[in-house]
Amino acid sequence: MADKLTYDDKTLPFTCEKRPASGALGVVVTNSPLGSAAGNEMLAAGGNAIDAAVAALFTLTVVEPMMVGIAGGGISHLRLSDGHHVVIDAMSTAGQMARPDMFAPLSDAGPNYMEVADLRNTIGPSAVAVPGNLRGWCLMHERFGKLPFADVVEPAIRAASRGFTVSHYLNGALREHEQDLRNDSVISALFLPNGQPVTPGTRLTMADYADSLRIIQRDGDTALHGGELGQALIDSMKARNGAVGHLTMEDLTAFRAIEREAIFGDYRGHTIAGPPPPASSGVHIVQMLNLLEQHDIAAMGFGSAELLHLLAEVMRIGFEDRRAASGDPDFVDVPVARYTSKEYAQSSQSRIRGNGGSTQPPARPAHESRDTTHLTVADRDGNIVCATHTINGLFGARYMVPGTGIIPNNYMLNYDPHPGHALSIAPGKRVPTSMAPMIALRDGRPCFALGLPGAVRIFPSAMQAISNIIDHGMSLQQAVEAPRIWTDGHHVELEPAYASMRDVLTDRGHDVRLVKTIGGGMNAIGFSDDGMMTGAACWRADGTVMAQGGGLARPGVRFKI
Repeated sequence: MADKLTYDDKTLPFTCEKRPASGALGVVVTNSPLGSAAGNEMLAAGGNAIDAAVAALFTLTVVEPMMVGIAGGGISHLRLSDGHHVVIDAMSTAGQMARPDMFAPLSDAGPNYMEVADLRNTIGPSAVAVPGNLRGWCLMHERFGKLPFADVVEPAIRAASRGFTVSHYLNGALREHEQDLRNDSVISALFLPNGQPVTPGTRLTMADYADSLRIIQRDGDTALHGGELGQALIDSMKARNGAVGHLTMEDLTAFRAIEREAIFGDYRGHTIAGPPPPASSGVHIVQMLNLLEQHDIAAMGFGSAELLHLLAEVMRIGFEDRRAASGDPDFVDVPVARYTSKEYAQSSQSRIRGNGGSTQPPARPAHESRDTTHLTVADRDGNIVCATHTINGLFGARYMVPGTGIIPNNYMLNYDPHPGHALSIAPGKRVPTSMAPMIALRDGRPCFALGLPGAVRIFPSAMQAISNIIDHGMSLQQAVEAPRIWTDGHHVELEPAYASMRDVLTDRGHDVRLVKTIGGGMNAIGFSDDGMMTGAACWRADGTVMAQGGGLARPGVRFKI
């Protein structure tokens, strides 16, 4: 964290809407109050950050069912108490029966490049890739957790069986895809009773899903990867509205979450750690920070036209290189060392233009869903978990496996439906991702950890938050709530707090568009030298911080030991 604040709320072009919370015993930040409560419960029961994170993730599958589920995928970035970083890659893969030409693309160029006939890569069984979340969470808990696995699953079972209060956030998601959900009788019976989305304040129970969680509590990840829940998923993928899934029980049984090494860079005396490919974040956040490091960002001033133009140019360069080489390292050669080197950043300075100008849209634009969840957890022993997980689109493939409450992912949407390209479909290939669970350190000690949902807007948003803290001296709360800018090299997006900068950036040649949000609800934890931890969450989601202070009585204060 910065030694002192450069800005206060009166001098910033925005006002923080939420407040942080601090504690010395542990902090849990998720995008749902019950998710944070589940993690907090594990810390109170003597568990560590890994127990807390896994319990929170399971509970989020109940209370944020539109965002995350056991049949999805994601990445968890762990910094263990001994200082070692571990990245658990639980990204979904294409099944062994998948083929490059399994979909019929509607266009070979332009904005419709990723769309296919009948939305078969978006809705229904043909959109489902091999899930990884459950196997990843179980691996993480088995390797690094402390509490019994049954205890870690219990808060989610309680939320599903006893019910939870529907939020405006969930109701809004239901309304966004109401028509698609109506087409599946199972999912609509739960979320659209009487033909209408469940209203905010309604108490919702998920009895079938509670039963599925009890099976997982008993059998672990084999319940889905080879067991009865897996069989139910495979059975559900038989012809539905003319679509047929390509997954088999062998795909589920063979899937493995992978432990990977983090990618490290340095920025103005800080070490920046993030996930490696198939994630783009570790590579391209380090790359973009290297480009920024050669400029006096603080002197430019937060939100200035000069800085916003520079940020847009740095993002454009990052996306150009991402399109050139990104994806599953088992299938695509990603030049990690080159992209993350200071020398490459120096040579790339010439690519920064004095004025934006218009550029051609990407020939093969990538697609990722913005509908994801993120959590950040830390305990008193020095364990940190920064995790981003999803079922890809809102409500995934937009149907529910009968009798289970499970919503499958629609990760096939992220593959290039055209054969012959780096991101084309291939059996066993992991989908690319922009997920950015990032951890920053100074002198070997953690400074802060952060992440957010938001698809291709994730890693540029995380980069801006890192710069907000290091360059502008913002508090953690200010950094996560600050307005954002984004571009992939075509148009430039600005959040409302930057609306006054639209004309000046337009004058510099940028095609500027105002949007409600860029990316989703960021949450973070900062670490002080005195052992205090501070959590923060932003206004873009139901982000909730729970911090533990106080503690047990001093030994021997009343009774002989």
